[in-house]
Amino acid sequence: MNRLFGSSKPKGPPPNLTDCIGGVDSRAESIDKKISRLDVELVKYKDQMKKMRDGPSKNMVKQKALRVLKQKRMYETQRDNLMQQSFNMEQANYTIQNLKDTKTTVDAMKIGLKDMKKAYKHVNIDKIERVQDDLEDMMEDANEIQEALSRSYGTPEIDDDDLAAELDALGDDLLLDDDSSYLDEASSAPSIPQGLPGEQSTNRDGVLVDEFGLPQIPAI
Repeated sequence: MNRLFGSSKPKGPPPNLTDCIGGVDSRAESIDKKISRLDVELVKYKDQMKKMRDGPSKNMVKQKALRVLKQKRMYETQRDNLMQQSFNMEQANYTIQNLKDTKTTVDAMKIGLKDMKKAYKHVNIDKIERVQDDLEDMMEDANEIQEALSRSYGTPEIDDDDLAAELDALGDDLLLDDDSSYLDEASSAPSIPQGLPGEQSTNRDGVLVDEFGLPQIPAI
């Protein structure tokens, strides 16, 4: 049967836009190279015509230049069409890729939402609130324990008004303590005698004193 009808060739992978864009860009680059060679040829003919006088020879060179210019215009049209095709395919490819990315994002969000629902089933709001209430009660108990441990013993109860009155009186006593007259009395005390015991000596006022520092009684 295969000899009569022949065997079908295996189908290759379907074309994709990326490969098509690459092929069109390659053709456009090839046409660009041809246009560049024609530009060089046009410059050469133009320089020749500048150096030639009017006549059949110059007209012949001009005809060659016109033919090259016509080819260049045709190539430029082909290149522009290929570039437009490449641009259109790139836009289509970009749109397709965006759609694929959007689908991937939506699928990921669906999976995430499904996982969140599963996880939420294991969360009990009432249990969380009870735990919070228990923690609050434990903190209050801890504060009461601290207050009990810091309680003072044997301290007499003192009225706040009595403390205020005592504070006011203490302020008056402090003002009275500012009297420095006692310093004047200290400065008027007898001075320390000068000299050794048993010898006649004088104090700072020039008065003779005995060995005990007392003023001597003059002999009669």
